[in-house]
Amino acid sequence: MDVLDIVKNSKHIYMSESALEILTDYERVLDDLDIYAFKNWKKGELVEGPINKRYWVECTFMWPERLMPDPDGARRLLDYRAKVEYSKDKLTSPVKVESPDDYRPGTRKPDLREEPVWLVKISIPSELITDFKQGFMELEGQEIDLQDIEDSEQEEIDDTNSMEVPGAEEETNV
Repeated sequence: MDVLDIVKNSKHIYMSESALEILTDYERVLDDLDIYAFKNWKKGELVEGPINKRYWVECTFMWPERLMPDPDGARRLLDYRAKVEYSKDKLTSPVKVESPDDYRPGTRKPDLREEPVWLVKISIPSELITDFKQGFMELEGQEIDLQDIEDSEQEEIDDTNSMEVPGAEEETNV
């Protein structure tokens, strides 16, 4: 893995409206499934993708070796037919040039260093991304309207807010 590859991937995303839209929908699925609640999942960096295949959308994320993402987050994805692959790799990046010793011999290019990283490749079914985008999800053979869930949560919040607080009426009459 090379820093230049990561930069090229980021440039591709920002130059392509469709890639940015796919990535936004992909991230919405991860967020709605509460993947970011698991340790270190927020600290991942996109290094490859989104790659839109016929039935899957694939993205590869990277973490420093000491910040491996919690495997329980990946297990949650498996419940939705996603595929998750963990692998170790090394990230090659240039060192900060502070002295002539920081250059490669005979060149004006900085030395390179390698840092161990975790790569997690996540393949999410295109159908799942579409369902989340449209607000529907099938769970255990039953189709669930996500808007109904949000509406019932809002009703619960409204019911809680409208509950009378003991002594509140006395204060308003004063």
